[in-house]
Amino acid sequence: MPRPRRRCLIRRMPRANYFKPVGVRMRDLQEVVLSVEEFEAVRLKDFEGLDQVEAAEKMGISQSTFHRLLLLARRKMADSIISGKALKIEGGSFDIYK
Repeated sequence: MPRPRRRCLIRRMPRANYFKPVGVRMRDLQEVVLSVEEFEAVRLKDFEGLDQVEAAEKMGISQSTFHRLLLLARRKMADSIISGKALKIEGGSFDIYK
């Protein structure tokens, strides 16, 4: 039986949770789903400019887990941009830091 997943800490929910290419009808789009934890990993590393150790500490997870989240998030965002897919941010296992 696998260990239960540890809940990540996030600072805030994304302001927008759906991004789509201009000029493509919704019914013609495929979606890529980015979890809220993956979004937070990108926000901390790429937007805030924290190193992986600091960012992992802020999220309450190990550095290796943070690294995996970041790789998944970047792969999904690249797929969305390169393939012209919609990017939807939802779901995951997290608590909001207060």
